[in-house]
Amino acid sequence: MAPPDVVARLLEAWRGEIRAGIVYQTLAEREPDERRAAIIRQMAEVEAVHRRRIEERLAQLGVPVPDPASVRISPWFRLQMRFAPTERILAMQEAAEEDEIDDRYLRSTGDEDTDRLLAEIRHDEQGHKINVRALRQDELHPTPEAPEAAALDRILSREKWHKRGAGWVSGAIYGANDGLAAVFGIVSGVSGATSGQENFVLTAGLAGALASALSMATGAYLAEKSQTEVAEANISRERHEVETHPDEEKEELSLFYQLKGLTKEEADRLAEELAKHPDVFLKVLATEEFEGQQQGGNPVQSALAAGISTGVGAMIPVVPFFWAHGTPGVIVAAIVSLVAHFAVGAAKSLFTLRSWWAAGWEMTLAGVIVGAVTYIAGALFHVG
Repeated sequence: MAPPDVVARLLEAWRGEIRAGIVYQTLAEREPDERRAAIIRQMAEVEAVHRRRIEERLAQLGVPVPDPASVRISPWFRLQMRFAPTERILAMQEAAEEDEIDDRYLRSTGDEDTDRLLAEIRHDEQGHKINVRALRQDELHPTPEAPEAAALDRILSREKWHKRGAGWVSGAIYGANDGLAAVFGIVSGVSGATSGQENFVLTAGLAGALASALSMATGAYLAEKSQTEVAEANISRERHEVETHPDEEKEELSLFYQLKGLTKEEADRLAEELAKHPDVFLKVLATEEFEGQQQGGNPVQSALAAGISTGVGAMIPVVPFFWAHGTPGVIVAAIVSLVAHFAVGAAKSLFTLRSWWAAGWEMTLAGVIVGAVTYIAGALFHVG
């Protein structure tokens, strides 16, 4: 009969391999860069091999292998893997790999064969930790076929991880957050000042919702458009410099690489090779000089996402006053708004990877503070 501690450790490792495999497979499906996706898929395959080896050891010990479906992955965590910035998921996974190495695979079980198996898996997990860190820092080694292209790929994508995956969904959630918080404060303040008279509250709430939505939409549009215009202007100026002073630009790029630790000879050689490909040379120079500045996204899409989501969030505290007034209206609006605060806070955890209930309660507490302060402030200046 296998010792219970040995079985418990093997089952713990088995469940961990299944979870890690799901994380890596999901990331591979999201990753648009095929080179990175292939690396992540390979890591998922290694986790599957680990799982099979653990299952073989369990069978040798006469322990039935549980149904893989018994390993519960919460629906919320699955959503987080789909929508959270890849950088945060990788940071989480790097920490998980570290914990597995230090705890799950390092401690002795007292069973020689099991310890040998866990030590072998531990060696692979150390490699995974290094790979995850490399993916986070985007420091994968150049491929033998095209070293200069791979080096450029690393440089150009240095700041891209955190931008992948979330897109307009993240902007919509944060827009709803802003609209809800701002107009809830307006409605609370006006309710305190007017004892909840629906005409005053409706007028103020609708005006605040419209202003918030238009402000957010305009701000999002201008922000994306300005970022693109600045990036294009910088590229245009840099292209002119490359065309008119190519030797100076090669020297400049060489100095960038020397500051990164290359010798002068290595840096000069790399700059010379890149200069043979004008488009590549321009992109590398622009990235180094402007610190990876990226073009903005679609300004219309950003404006629509921000404006509509802000308007929807802003209307939540106002809607109860279409049919309620006085103290009952204030109470209903407060309850609906605080429930919405919790929902928006929980939704934000899709991107922050925090616990959904902790994020929801934090947002709810913020709503309580905003509502109470503005209501009291309004009551101090009672107008009717």
